Amino acid sequence: MDKEVIDQISQTVRQLCEKFPGNYWQEKDRERAYPTEFVNALTEAGLLASLIPEEYGGAGLPLSVASAILEEIHAAGCNGAACHAQMYTMGTLLRHGSEEQRKEYLPKIATGELRLQAFGVTEPTAGTDTSSISTMAVRDGDEYVINGQKVWTSRAEYSDLMILLARTTAKDKVKKRSEGLSVFLVDMRKAVGNGMEIRPIRTMINHATTEVFFDNLRIPADSLIGEEGKGFKYILTGMNAERILIASECIGDARWFIETASNYVRDRNVFGRPIGQNQGVQFPIARSYAQMQAAKLMVEKAYSLYDEGQACGAEANMCKMLASEASWAAGEACLQSHGGFGFAEEYDVERKFRETRLYQIAPISTNLILSFIAEHELELPRSY
Repeated sequence: MDKEVIDQISQTVRQLCEKFPGNYWQEKDRERAYPTEFVNALTEAGLLASLIPEEYGGAGLPLSVASAILEEIHAAGCNGAACHAQMYTMGTLLRHGSEEQRKEYLPKIATGELRLQAFGVTEPTAGTDTSSISTMAVRDGDEYVINGQKVWTSRAEYSDLMILLARTTAKDKVKKRSEGLSVFLVDMRKAVGNGMEIRPIRTMINHATTEVFFDNLRIPADSLIGEEGKGFKYILTGMNAERILIASECIGDARWFIETASNYVRDRNVFGRPIGQNQGVQFPIARSYAQMQAAKLMVEKAYSLYDEGQACGAEANMCKMLASEASWAAGEACLQSHGGFGFAEEYDVERKFRETRLYQIAPISTNLILSFIAEHELELPRSY
């Protein structure tokens, strides 16, 4: 994508984010409220439809643009977690959904009439071992009957649709752990109260996350995305996009922390001089800047491969790990440089500090990424 176009879109995002300053996010954080106004503004600006092809009412732009949008949101001190799933779940629907599914849902998602924000994959007993999920979808005539449970399904209360991964063949009846999994597009408007129950989970950050229970939920058979049993492969499309976009958010967080810290230490005077004159204050900020710039290069490599339709599993994982570590280092430097004021709500440092910490764990932990690299890139024995 042409750099000039990306710069123009980034400028649009910056102007939009100016309408949602720190006190807006502080209030949402205190009340654990969903930032509906912010999500609506992004929708009306067409930013959440950037990946949807033009024939379905979107902009038809590549992942590199979505990356730029989310990076800029976070660099402005805002938070894209309220709506980022609408971008990374697009890969599963766009690449593997039927033409009927795309025609039915994509135009409505593009206009904001429908929200596709929920990604039902993780389960309490399986964790990041996706191939060990136990939620079952059993074919019954023209329907599937779903039973099971998902956890850490963020935004489920504010989404109309869910991309759901479930077993259609029991684990003990498949040769490979990744077989027998299928993906469904669930209309949550019809499901809630009719076999689906959503329970919020209160966490240290305002992430609108939940656990979802399925008790004989019946969905139409044409909710199936692609072929039955091929879901693990399909879901990887969304997972790679998710890792790349989360990495982009981390780059944005790092930018915010570095700018905020630099501005503060330039102006903060102690013992008759700016604290930013001290190398002990300078060096952590400078090091995190170098980490951020290096991680950004890996993000660019990852989304370039993704947009070209090439394999990018290693790059997606590595950019997420490196970017999350850079944002955490920048957050630590920013909080430390602010001293006690870093813990004060009005500075936004403590909020952003909590928010960026999540990405050491989600959507996949650093340890799992290192295991992946060791096995697939270094050809070391599988450790799990």
